[in-house]
Amino acid sequence: MNASVLYYLQYGHHIEIEWRQGIDEGKAISEQLEEQFTAMSSLDPNDPLREQMAAEYLDEMGRLPLIEGYPYSEPSDLDGIRALRRERGSHAWTQVASLEGIDMEDRVYGAWLGRSAGCLLGHPIEGWRRDRIAGLLRETDNSPIRYYISSDIDPSIAAKYGVINEGGSYGNRCVSWINNVEHMVEDDDLNYTIVGLAIVEKYGCDFTPDDVAEAWLNLLPALRTCTAERIAYRNILNLVGPPASASYRNAYREWIGAQIRADFYGYIYPGNPEKAAESAWRDASISHVKNGIYGAMWVAAMLAAAAVTDKMEDIIMAGLEQIPATSRLAAELEEVLQWHSDGLSYEEAIERIHGKYDESHPYHWCHTISNAMVVTVALLYGEGELESTIGKAVAAGFDTDCNGATAGSVIGMRNGASRLPEKWIEPLRDQIRSGVDGFGIVPISKLAERTVAVIRANEAYRSL
Repeated sequence: MNASVLYYLQYGHHIEIEWRQGIDEGKAISEQLEEQFTAMSSLDPNDPLREQMAAEYLDEMGRLPLIEGYPYSEPSDLDGIRALRRERGSHAWTQVASLEGIDMEDRVYGAWLGRSAGCLLGHPIEGWRRDRIAGLLRETDNSPIRYYISSDIDPSIAAKYGVINEGGSYGNRCVSWINNVEHMVEDDDLNYTIVGLAIVEKYGCDFTPDDVAEAWLNLLPALRTCTAERIAYRNILNLVGPPASASYRNAYREWIGAQIRADFYGYIYPGNPEKAAESAWRDASISHVKNGIYGAMWVAAMLAAAAVTDKMEDIIMAGLEQIPATSRLAAELEEVLQWHSDGLSYEEAIERIHGKYDESHPYHWCHTISNAMVVTVALLYGEGELESTIGKAVAAGFDTDCNGATAGSVIGMRNGASRLPEKWIEPLRDQIRSGVDGFGIVPISKLAERTVAVIRANEAYRSL
């Protein structure tokens, strides 16, 4: 079996991630567990004893209390999350904002297009480190980013940076450099947005976490999932349902997966971040806990706000108002807002993120918090323009396709399709290739039409 498949099927491969996750969560790790971790680490990854020890270690880590004096309070249940939200701002996001004069067809189509464009920009360099990205962009005269990245470049530059065409992910024929694509390529970032549409069309806006789990089993092949989602998928198959599916032996429970699944729930609640965040919670809670859930709620709420306001600080705060003010995510995003207020440059802000988080370690590279900080910087410094925003999100490193997609989605909703630059939209050819059962290659405009149909069918928006 391919090693990348085994990585998420064998518990022994998760022990280092669980160790870092436990420290970040404030777990009271005993000396005995430290010794067990050291002993496991010295064993061959395929040793059956390591697998047995890893399962026991994951279970024990899951039972640990928090250290005394841990400064954060981070519930995973919806009531607990809502109880710890900050005071609301003057925009009163608990009420449905007026949609008068808002062209929802244009806004929703823009969100789908912006998400696709940002994802496509970051897709071929996913996993690259910031210095490598910067070098390629600089030597191909694309810094700051002005267009998608091509492999049709000087062969010496391609060799220097490892630019190859073979080996596309998610069943894509080639690596998704712009010269190789004929439409938006398949990627998990868009697969889950489409799954969100399928969930709401089948189960309605009041879908449950169990409905999400059932939809995954029906619509997504197991190997189209990654990290926390693959662990949750495995748990569900073994009859460990939500919410236990999110935490049982799941070292990736605060990674970025739920955050990239949340956009659709913001699309269907324009002007109502609270309802958007609630829907995102129902989805996220089958695979994530704490900040993994908060990232999803933050994104969905931002998108709901972006439909009705142009002010980026308000959009970001609308998201922050839906998560615990006592969380690590809230603290870090507030710090980014302060950097911007203090007049730091984009480069200085990104340098500070890299000073806090090590993108060369997979835990930091794929964690919700580090990537949410990158998205926040891109939104604040992108000045409301698609090109600048997705370019800044991708050039920053970390999870490039995820961050480009999220930032592009927010700008697309804020600006609408009619205000997106043609050079970023035309290469999509209004089509997405999907790995979701029953979709295949589907027009982006059709997905937007179906999304608007959901909005209009929702009782709260019948007056549209």
